[in-house]
Amino acid sequence: MVAAVLLWLACGVCGVTNAAEFRPPLTTAEGFAVPQPGRRFEFPRDHGAHPEFKLEWWYVTGHLFAADERRFGFQATFFRRAGPGGSAGTNTVDTGPGGNSPWFRSDEVHLAHIAVLDVRTGKFVFQERLNRRGWDADVTTNGLHAWNGNWSLRMTNAASGAMELIGSVRAEAAFRLALTPEKPLVVFGENGVSRKGASPTAASHYLTFTRLKTVGTLRLGAETFAVHGRSWMDHEISSSQLDPGQAGWDWACLQLHDGRDLMAYRMRRKDGGPDPFSTLAWVDVGGRVTQVGAAQFSWQTVGTARHPRSGVSYPNRVKLTASDPAGGPDAVVELQLEPLAPHQELDGGLSGIPYWEGACRVLDAQRREIGAAFLELTGYAGALGGRF
Repeated sequence: MVAAVLLWLACGVCGVTNAAEFRPPLTTAEGFAVPQPGRRFEFPRDHGAHPEFKLEWWYVTGHLFAADERRFGFQATFFRRAGPGGSAGTNTVDTGPGGNSPWFRSDEVHLAHIAVLDVRTGKFVFQERLNRRGWDADVTTNGLHAWNGNWSLRMTNAASGAMELIGSVRAEAAFRLALTPEKPLVVFGENGVSRKGASPTAASHYLTFTRLKTVGTLRLGAETFAVHGRSWMDHEISSSQLDPGQAGWDWACLQLHDGRDLMAYRMRRKDGGPDPFSTLAWVDVGGRVTQVGAAQFSWQTVGTARHPRSGVSYPNRVKLTASDPAGGPDAVVELQLEPLAPHQELDGGLSGIPYWEGACRVLDAQRREIGAAFLELTGYAGALGGRF
């Protein structure tokens, strides 16, 4: 979700609402744009940045396999956030003896996360980067090219939506991956708007490639592997997503072997109950979306794991129960998410928000493996908000 994914940039979820009754303000109190129903998206331009909005991120997760079927998971997320005054604000940053640089005449900051899991060994490595907008971090506005240092996500073919992703984790891991959509882009929510809570400004435009064929190379230490697999990509555009009464969220994206995909989230309120804007969305083999609200599915914790570094217990074994649109009006499906490694926590050293983001297998009620998933768990390591 978004990824990923942090409260200061908000979460990767969507809601179900009545578009006929939803009339949000045009801007927030800070003057940033609010997602409006009926927006007509224009591509490739809308794959890029939207400086009129405060929050935005591009989130890629995936499962990779080497020739010997050695398995890996990965995450790459590029965030942008504008401060007071907007992304083209008047604030400057003192660059030292040389004075103020025009490259940094902006309150916009860019955070990025890269994580890699080696399933065979259980080793999980990650890294964060935080840079003010400038030559070292930015996102183009006429199409998708996001970078933070030498990490980058770039659309290489606007017609097909093909992308190239480059990332690394210090000297421990590095990858270069080609991503090719196997399904059309989908827009979660209703009438182009994904509601996150009762507040009319708690919303986003939520654009997703749910199934991306992925090929490339992955280096772990001294070993380099030719890899193939499948990825998921979220792009969310917002200015203010969460309500004050929300304590965190649990989010998952699933890619099933039968060709269908599923996104589900449970927004958790501070009183312990689920927020009514929680939702579950099916994406069929042709890319058609079917969404249901909080009352139409169940998210049940069936196991937890305590992280040895932080001591935080994460509910990272999950059972989802929901109606199955492929099986008729009375069909119900049970999907279990089982982590490929128990400890996939990002410690939030720069953002100030630890969270669990990990690769999982999907099991049916008979515990047969029927797909792959990523699971995101936030708000379990203390109050959300971070240092920004």
